[in-house]
Amino acid sequence: MTDFVLVRHGETAWHAENRYAGRTDVPLTGRGLAQAATLGAWAAGRRLDAVLCSPLSRARLTAEPAATALGLTARVDERLYELDFGRGDGLTREEMAEEFPDALAAFLTDPVAHHLPGGEDPVAAAGRAVACLEEVARELPGGRVLVVAHSTLVRLALCELLGIPLARYRRVFPALENGALTELRLLPGRQASLLRLNAPAVPITH
Repeated sequence: MTDFVLVRHGETAWHAENRYAGRTDVPLTGRGLAQAATLGAWAAGRRLDAVLCSPLSRARLTAEPAATALGLTARVDERLYELDFGRGDGLTREEMAEEFPDALAAFLTDPVAHHLPGGEDPVAAAGRAVACLEEVARELPGGRVLVVAHSTLVRLALCELLGIPLARYRRVFPALENGALTELRLLPGRQASLLRLNAPAVPITH
């Protein structure tokens, strides 16, 4: 078995406005940088065998303090990119309702069958994320791995591995908190267990 600690990157400049951030490289806020530092303090003294992250800077900068604390180099993997929201990227839900109301309504009903216009198929996104995790599990059996990625991608991967219909990802996992820990145990044969969800990254105190 391999345990994965899945972390959504720190807060970005678009969070305050509730804008959808897909492939756009949005910077971390001061709070986001503080969340990254907290994750680094949490990682110090813990047994983690590898650190993986998305290529987007908000994920790389969140992973960096943890990798440094562990004496590791964060491995950037393109399969951990956030879902591409197409025409919805950078927009609020209210702005989407003005630009493509029918497509938004269909998306809110079933975000997989009716993903946002010009966006990535969530089935494909779930597939690439799970392929990444399974590859690492084969490489590090018995290992514990920190993965810093993105809210929608992680929720899709969780649904795929736990046998939950992908169309329910927004309802079953309504939110992943920035910098919080979600732990998943992956066994051979794509058997998975959710060990914890949205746990705070609390540093070890001596």
